[in-house]
Amino acid sequence: MAVYIDSASHLIHEHERALAITCPHCEVTSHITPSAVPDFADLQTSKPAAVGVVYRCDSCHSPVFLRYAVRFYRPNRIELAPQFVEVERPREKFTFTHLPEEVEVLFREALLCFSSGAYNAFASMSRRTAQAVFADLGETGKLRLFDEINDVREMADIDMKTFMTIKSVIFGTQTDSRADPPRLDASSAAVVLEVMKDLLYEAYVRKGRLQQALMVRRYFAEETAEELTRVLASSPPLKQAADHDSASQP
Repeated sequence: MAVYIDSASHLIHEHERALAITCPHCEVTSHITPSAVPDFADLQTSKPAAVGVVYRCDSCHSPVFLRYAVRFYRPNRIELAPQFVEVERPREKFTFTHLPEEVEVLFREALLCFSSGAYNAFASMSRRTAQAVFADLGETGKLRLFDEINDVREMADIDMKTFMTIKSVIFGTQTDSRADPPRLDASSAAVVLEVMKDLLYEAYVRKGRLQQALMVRRYFAEETAEELTRVLASSPPLKQAADHDSASQP
């Protein structure tokens, strides 16, 4: 796939019509269109190892910044690597409503690290988040989540090497022979992220939502019962009503 800047400072992309990303602003997967390309003459003079291109999101029209590595400088064009780096990426989301404050603060920072592409920082913050969870839930809760992560491995069919990485990140402690979490790349970090989300959902969000739903159900059930009691109390007894109907007939 050819990607290059020609001598007229135009970006040529063979698959431009199919170029789409998840916009970091509107968070819609949309086609993007080049709107600002570096000057060809300036690049030939300075010859940077990478160049930045400003695109426009066709959905919300916001600027989107991509960085390309330069492969070759030729007299009539500058060839770029087909892979690009998204300088801005959509932030990962999670329902924090039912999380304890300490867990929420740490996991928010973990998500920020992941969204920024700082995957090893994400691993460290994920471990700190897990340690805060274990401190909150106690040993019984930690064992329950350990069983949960084994269930996740079976359901998602995670290979053993990746699973050991996940386990080391989440359940590792400072007393381990290797105190620091293992290094993560984009792929392994994505798996750790989804497992962390699942564990936090099981530990807090699911319980919180269920309790909230039951509370709402009880409230409306009590309101209905009270309303029915008021209606019955304000109505004449059935026998009196029947006698009244009989007396009113000729």
